[in-house]
Amino acid sequence: MFKVLVSDPISDFGLQQLTRAKDMEVVKITGLSEEELISIIHSYDALLVRSQTKVTRRIMEAGVHLKVIGRAGVGVDNIDLDAATTRGIVVVNAPDGNTITTCEHTFAMMMALARHIPQAYAKTVAGLWDRKSFLGVELRNKILGVLGLGRIGIEVAKRAAAFGMTVIGYDPFLSEERANKLGIKLTTVDEVIRTADFMTVHTPLTNETHHMIARPQFDVMKRGMRIINCARGGIIDEAALVEALDEGIVAGAAFDVFEHEPPAPDHPFLRHPKMIVTPHLGASTLEAQENVALDVSEQVIHILRHEPFKNAVNMPAIPAGLLNQLQPYFTLCEQLGKALAQMTDGAVREVTVESSGELADLDTSPLIPYVLKGILSCHLGAEQVNVVNSVHLAKVRDIHLVERKTLLTQSSSSEITIRLKTAIEERWVTGAVLPSVGGRLARIGPYPVDISPEGYILLISQKDRPGIIGRVGTLLGDSGINIATMQVGRNEVGGSAVMILKIDKKASKNVMESLYAIPEIKRVREISFD
Repeated sequence: MFKVLVSDPISDFGLQQLTRAKDMEVVKITGLSEEELISIIHSYDALLVRSQTKVTRRIMEAGVHLKVIGRAGVGVDNIDLDAATTRGIVVVNAPDGNTITTCEHTFAMMMALARHIPQAYAKTVAGLWDRKSFLGVELRNKILGVLGLGRIGIEVAKRAAAFGMTVIGYDPFLSEERANKLGIKLTTVDEVIRTADFMTVHTPLTNETHHMIARPQFDVMKRGMRIINCARGGIIDEAALVEALDEGIVAGAAFDVFEHEPPAPDHPFLRHPKMIVTPHLGASTLEAQENVALDVSEQVIHILRHEPFKNAVNMPAIPAGLLNQLQPYFTLCEQLGKALAQMTDGAVREVTVESSGELADLDTSPLIPYVLKGILSCHLGAEQVNVVNSVHLAKVRDIHLVERKTLLTQSSSSEITIRLKTAIEERWVTGAVLPSVGGRLARIGPYPVDISPEGYILLISQKDRPGIIGRVGTLLGDSGINIATMQVGRNEVGGSAVMILKIDKKASKNVMESLYAIPEIKRVREISFD
């Protein structure tokens, strides 16, 4: 008999799989303090939480029989994942449970925006019969731009098609073939911004997506377009949006999320006549709460019964002997993946993991999830990708995975090379683990380097011209950026050349623009390993 503790308010309907199972004993006690939970957790095999319970290292250390922690929802910020992994406790969540409810909320916001429903309601109940002020627009024959075509974005696109809308969208991992099957015209972010009548964002909030819609984007939008954000606050620059609303570039906006929640009482969104706002209700339906409880309950049962399971958010089990040999490569592979994702343009088509030397004699398949985690987390967000689901996320995005081994190598140490092929280019990096030094970046493409994969690196492709290195150094120095190391390479005198600079802090947008302004520089990429 397995004992399961439910320490947060979770739907009883959603828990029915657990409560009806003959080999499960479910106890529901909510509102426990950390000390109270520590005093009883020793007798339980599983713990189910939402966001209220903070599952700390102390709680896990006291849970000597704990095998699984289930989070009835997506985020696991309230669970110490490192502690869970160290103690061999599987952490599972329910990432699919709120897909439909968030999609439907997006569409409700879109329709309310098109017909001014909240504003018209407010006037009507205030005793004002005003039909002239609320001339709306139809959704039929309008262009809907969807930025981010994951689970939610695709469901929004399906419903938009039923309303007679033309759907265009952007997602770096959705193949053109699958987009065509879904009736979506796959295009660029720029084209979506320039041509959409309605636009909705469904991307995670990452360094790359923060303020991805800002003043430069509003300046090129179709006048009178409408924009919806039920994803994450911060994807759209709030101040720039208010300006665009005031100038008539944007006819209306509907937001379920804010950059800082709850918003300040004087937030301009709360009093703007062209804004519709809701208090982060995307996942707030009875069905969604039941679904996440059902999903996580099912996985807890599978884990306790030693059956196949999904949606684990920490490291899967690896044989102890192999784990010891591969451990130094886990972080290195993730960092190599991060580097490639930031170096390349275009939708990812293929990822190749090639091991050489003594490493090629081992089963290196456990390294692939770490490579993919590094690549995908740059686009999907670190909270969405882990070493268990990264392979699945790659496959559903039609990313081809290749594993190769080279027993003979010119290098004296084992190396691992990651190749990333996109729709428009192919790039690769090589790493090695050196005794007493740890993981190192050994090559960037054909250029040998010796760089620790941490902090910030600038990759600059330029024409080989006298003085270019000095100009770059001066520009960075004037901007207060110290160069820790610099390596240069060229194919021929006066031809193509490359600079690889390890810098002490992140380069600002102004610095990047100034580098691009140097005529000889063709391409600049900043790689952040943080």
